[in-house]
Amino acid sequence: MVNFAALIAALWIIPGVAIIVMLALRRPRLAEYLNLLTSITVFGLTLAILVAAPDKPLVTGARYILLTPLGAWVLFCVGLVYLLASIYAIGYMRLLPEEKPRLHKYYALQAGFALTMLIAPLMNNPGIFWIAIDFTTIVSAFLVGFEKEAECIEAAWKYLIVVSAGLALALLGIILFYWGGTFVLGPTYALTWANLREVAPKVPETLLFLAFLLTLVGFGTKVGLAPMHTWLPDAHSEGPAPVSAMLSGALLNIALLGIYRFLAIVDSGGYSVMGHTALLVLGVLSLFVAGLFIVRQDGAKRMLAYSSLEHMGVLAIGFGFGGAIAFAGAMYHMLNHSLNKSLMFFGAGNMMRAYGTKSMSKMRHVLRYYPVSGTVWLLGAVAITGAPPFGLFLSELTILRGGILSPNPWAVWVMAILLILIFTAFMNHFRRMIWGPEPEPDTAPTLKLSLWNTLPMWLALIPVLVLGLWWPTGLWGFFQQAFLVQP
Repeated sequence: MVNFAALIAALWIIPGVAIIVMLALRRPRLAEYLNLLTSITVFGLTLAILVAAPDKPLVTGARYILLTPLGAWVLFCVGLVYLLASIYAIGYMRLLPEEKPRLHKYYALQAGFALTMLIAPLMNNPGIFWIAIDFTTIVSAFLVGFEKEAECIEAAWKYLIVVSAGLALALLGIILFYWGGTFVLGPTYALTWANLREVAPKVPETLLFLAFLLTLVGFGTKVGLAPMHTWLPDAHSEGPAPVSAMLSGALLNIALLGIYRFLAIVDSGGYSVMGHTALLVLGVLSLFVAGLFIVRQDGAKRMLAYSSLEHMGVLAIGFGFGGAIAFAGAMYHMLNHSLNKSLMFFGAGNMMRAYGTKSMSKMRHVLRYYPVSGTVWLLGAVAITGAPPFGLFLSELTILRGGILSPNPWAVWVMAILLILIFTAFMNHFRRMIWGPEPEPDTAPTLKLSLWNTLPMWLALIPVLVLGLWWPTGLWGFFQQAFLVQP
């Protein structure tokens, strides 16, 4: 029998020890390899937890820890993105020689960011889950502003202020959920996801739905759903590329997990259609806003930030449709997006350092100067727009199939049209970077990229391609089990 308590303890203790060692020794080269070793270990532990994940929710750690199939899946995505970002960070941060004296702080913060994300999905108490989410905000804000440029500092402050305001609403929603439970369980009781689901049928409809809307808007701010997304383009575009990958590919999933768990409470109360429709509307709005801004973007990472808004919208639509098929498509999309968006931010980081600019209009003939990195980046761009034969095409198609059977089939056609618009706009930007006019002789890139810069891109692209050609039978069964048990 698998000792999940020991696995989870190791998952938290190992990064914690690594952080202490990195800060104590203050040696940049040691810190980068120690962070890499930590990420490899964390990935192995999250994979072990996923493979052995119980069919039913497991409560342990004095009832403070909850392990569910969906939680294990989110945890695995965190471990995977942390590993890829740690590999890439070695090559990327070495391109910033001015930051060398502070590199041990960067890697300690990166490990700390990963640690906070490894804690949140396992919290059985919604209040402690909220605290863990808040810690992810605090630690990642230091990473967003790490390079100390004016734009980075501004983005970090904007991130803190907007997300904190959203989380304040989420906390109010949690308090209202708890208050609703007092009508059934008395003035004091254990605040757990299971208890809130149990009392939901007896909570007044208005109170239950108001509490859900507050948590939807609050955690939706953390996810970056429109119209609460205003922090996301700045934070994703101004932070170091490995941090952007972790923000988009790992952190957003955790906040979305929280929304889905509160949605399950509303479902238990018998108000499924209202809750799912509210989430669906925010998902469609996010797709619409992302499409408008992707069309007119010039910043490489800023465009990818709006792509994150797009794919969080797709996930919100998938969970909003409800039903086993759409749910499976959303879970599959979560993994594919984590891989693919990491690849895209790595490629953007390479090109920004090579060309010395964030502007795509100044990146020209990418494939000529960087045939390997440029080719993988281009293939990633095709994949991230949901084109075949990559994994996101399969996951989006599955979500659309599930949507046809949902109470809101209208959203299927809206989603399909918006995805076509985004594909056209996205690929038009890459067309200009590949076949645009020649760069000026004195601006032609000369930077040599190392294996650290390109290896994680390959490690992300290959699984995205495989997952587009082959949906493992075991994964489909796992998704169905995750749908049937409580999240």
